[in-house]
Amino acid sequence: MRLEIKPFGTLPDGRAARLFLMDNEAGMTVGVSDLGADLVSCCVPDASGAVRDVVLGYADARGYAANGALFGAVVGRVANRIADARFELDGTTYELARSEGAHSNHSMPDVYFHRLWEATPLDDGVRFELLSPDGDQGFPGELAVSVTYRLDAGNRLRVDYDALPARPTLVNLTCHAYWNLNGHASGSVLDHTLQLDADRYLPADAALIPTGEILPVAGTDLDFSSPRTFSSGLGAGYDTYLLLTERSGGLRRAAHLAGDASGISLELLTDAPGLQVYTGGFLDEKGCKDGAAYGPGSGVALEAQFPPDAIHHPTFPQPVFTPERPFRSTTVFALSSAGGSDSKII
Repeated sequence: MRLEIKPFGTLPDGRAARLFLMDNEAGMTVGVSDLGADLVSCCVPDASGAVRDVVLGYADARGYAANGALFGAVVGRVANRIADARFELDGTTYELARSEGAHSNHSMPDVYFHRLWEATPLDDGVRFELLSPDGDQGFPGELAVSVTYRLDAGNRLRVDYDALPARPTLVNLTCHAYWNLNGHASGSVLDHTLQLDADRYLPADAALIPTGEILPVAGTDLDFSSPRTFSSGLGAGYDTYLLLTERSGGLRRAAHLAGDASGISLELLTDAPGLQVYTGGFLDEKGCKDGAAYGPGSGVALEAQFPPDAIHHPTFPQPVFTPERPFRSTTVFALSSAGGSDSKII
């Protein structure tokens, strides 16, 4: 792997951001930035050998300094929603910002992906580090966070998350990249084919707060046990958390996504308990990279994470971590131009 470091523009306060470009001998190039530890680009050859950037995003740091759509964002301290923007931990109630109606979503507004992270080049990638102080975003305890991107010769992009808390706290880190395997500016992903190793989902109310039920996907539009397109179900209306089928061990294949026009496919491997599947129903972004405009259904986010509002539902997997039990999680995005929607999840 070769690593190139380039200027990525300046923030409104004048600070400079950098772009780290990783490429391999197979022709794949991945761009990540010290602004937010964001995944900025993922360029991979399609079935005909033409290179396509399959991640939605902006052209430079100015776009990512706002990034209301969370393109490529590392989301923390807690991704997704917390009902009523408050929670209790060890007998103490903590108040968060109400960033989506009465609720907290993605720990907004003072988010990790608007901050400059410390970057360390590695032989096979780059590591970004951030120190989140006690009380940051309303959460208890100092948290030392690192996100490491590694690219190998087999077109596998590995993302390792590590977060060491100084005291018990909530941690739920994820990558909010939007994928369009036909190319980031190619329009809709709704005819992409998805297969998931997920047998249950979390019903939610109109504010996307889970009701507390855990229901089987069988017979619903959330059943991706066999490959199917988004357009055959809810289309751009997917914004749901699905629990992966329980398996022994850690890292395993969870999802297979195939572009309908490019021959490019993506396999997602993770040790997270589930995925938030979001087909960008609220996207309305103009002036993005290559002059692109993204509307509803322009990309799909497959966010490996703990369930939304888990702290209020004891039957859900819990994102509570301590100095003795730090947060560690891995997600792998494996790209291929072999394509085909008939690949099976192992």
